[in-house]
Amino acid sequence: MTSFFDSESPSNVAEYSVSELSGSIKRTVEQAFEHVRVRGEISGYRGPHSSGHAYFALKDDRARIDAVVWKTTFARLKFRPEEGMEVIATGRVTTFPGSSKYQIVIDSLEPAGAGALMALIEERKRKLAAEGLFDAGRKRPLPFMPRVVGVVTSPTGAVIRDILHRIADRFPVHVIVWPVRVQGDGACEEIVAAIEGFNALRPGGSIPRPDVLIVARGGGSLEDLWCFNDEAMVRAAAASAIPLISAVGHETDWTLIDHAADQRAPTPTGAAEMAVPVKADLEAQLASLAARLKGAAARQMDNRRQTLRSLARALPSLDQLLALPRRRFDEAAAGLGRGLQMNTANKRRSFERNAAHLRPELLTARIVDRRQRVLDAVNRAERIVERKIQRGAQRISSADASLRVLPSRLIGQIHRASDRVSSLGRRGDAAIVADLRRMKSALAAQDRVLQSLSYHSVLQRGFALVRDAAGEPVKQAAAVHPGMALSLEFADGRVAAVAGEDGTAPQSPKKRPARSGEPTKQGSLF
Repeated sequence: MTSFFDSESPSNVAEYSVSELSGSIKRTVEQAFEHVRVRGEISGYRGPHSSGHAYFALKDDRARIDAVVWKTTFARLKFRPEEGMEVIATGRVTTFPGSSKYQIVIDSLEPAGAGALMALIEERKRKLAAEGLFDAGRKRPLPFMPRVVGVVTSPTGAVIRDILHRIADRFPVHVIVWPVRVQGDGACEEIVAAIEGFNALRPGGSIPRPDVLIVARGGGSLEDLWCFNDEAMVRAAAASAIPLISAVGHETDWTLIDHAADQRAPTPTGAAEMAVPVKADLEAQLASLAARLKGAAARQMDNRRQTLRSLARALPSLDQLLALPRRRFDEAAAGLGRGLQMNTANKRRSFERNAAHLRPELLTARIVDRRQRVLDAVNRAERIVERKIQRGAQRISSADASLRVLPSRLIGQIHRASDRVSSLGRRGDAAIVADLRRMKSALAAQDRVLQSLSYHSVLQRGFALVRDAAGEPVKQAAAVHPGMALSLEFADGRVAAVAGEDGTAPQSPKKRPARSGEPTKQGSLF
């Protein structure tokens, strides 16, 4: 029989393996904190992991807890987490046995009140405005008479019916509706894809490219309209090559897409009115302009016809205009034969004179003279080239001599520059030391003056400084009323006090006489 002292365990406490202990702690924590709501600030958020999960932390001014949002839950979140955003997270607390840490697995996430949403919107608005996405200079004008209108909205709401009805009443055009969700999970991605899809259409394709886009949604709360404040949607609206009209909510509802759009409409019906003109008004205007144009053309033709008649009466007859040119033509025709004969005779005499001077001996002499001139020019060119070669060789020799003595000159200049730099360095060090001493002396003098003027030196002589509850000094007794909380500052610390009536300390409540044998307790000074 084995005794108690021969046992391997020194006590009766049960032994656990590390895995058993971690599993027990995990079950205990999950049972005690199966459903919790935690309010804190997001810290360490870097976006979803490559696996689709999001890891970050929730913190306040005194504590921090790790948090995780699984991929399936992250896709359903109404708001995307952002660094520094204060949120309310709902989930369960669990542990991670691999590193002995606990964390909260988040099932839903929401901003901590409308104030946080507005602060987030303002911060995002300042960021996007700094990038120039809201500048008025980059906004494009709307086409006056579009042929195709693209609408991005829900296909089942009253918004699309209002837009189609208004366009049909004003100016029936081809309307292309891109159905999307305007609230809830995936709404932002669908609207961004619709804007980019309309811009990706090519002119002349099977689907006509819209001349203007309308992004519309009915009214709602700030949470309902939150997807229109998404940064990706604002960037897509700003990057749209097609002019875009935002018609989100009512007149008082403003979202960030309203600032990035080329035009903001107070309502979806107002967006339809901005997109197309009134056909009846255009037809009436065209009829008025056509009548004015017809009357102006008739009056212009009458004026031109009257002017032409006046000019025709002032012109001479055709015979009078052609009489002088006809006479000149007849005279020129009569003298043409004699002129040709005389010109031919003059040309013959000139040719005979020039032919008398053309002899072979003359041509040979001119060729010899030109050949001699060419030889003389060649000889002069050769002598010029030889002289230039000689001068170049002399310059090279002179430069070579100068380069041979250049190193010794450079070494001397370097030594002189080094000596000068060393001297300047020594002078700079001495000046810095002198400045430091002078500044140290001035600082010590100012410190002595400050100590002499400080009220602490007065407290050292036995005086006290009286302050009220706000910490302000009490300068007169009239400013003190009975029961007023005071603070007395002495040289070695502060003491709290309460003012009594007529300058006396308030009386403590009556106590029963002390029993014999009991020590008498000292009352409060105040």
